[in-house]
Amino acid sequence: MTNNRISSSALGGLCRKVRRGFTLIEILIVIALIAMLAGASIVALDQLFGGGQESIAQTFVETTGPTALMAYRLNMGGYPTTEQGLAVLRTAPANAGSRWKGPYLKKEPLDPWGNPYQYRQPGTHNENGYDLWSLGADGKEGSDDIGNWEN
Repeated sequence: MTNNRISSSALGGLCRKVRRGFTLIEILIVIALIAMLAGASIVALDQLFGGGQESIAQTFVETTGPTALMAYRLNMGGYPTTEQGLAVLRTAPANAGSRWKGPYLKKEPLDPWGNPYQYRQPGTHNENGYDLWSLGADGKEGSDDIGNWEN
């Protein structure tokens, strides 16, 4: 009968060749992959929330603002002037008398970036009405403005 057992000295040589742990290259590759995934996630989240802010501003200039301005117009007989601005939607103008039924807005309307909405009557873009817009993320007048007119 033959002995099929391997001696412990033979196994000792094999055990030394078994790897325990990761090499530096493997660790660096995993770190690089994690960094790429994190970077892509941050960009995607920025686009997601940035788009949400633009949508909120668009909703105000197309729905919330015009609703308050229309209620003011029905009570007062016209839209506020540029000089009066949107402030007359919260506090009665000096010549309002009993016609003012506001406040039409509960607080000063600020866009998602913390800037006041802009108002002009008569409008440059809407000559028979008014222009209502947000200056956008940069807070400056330009091509990224979000207004109640066709671009």
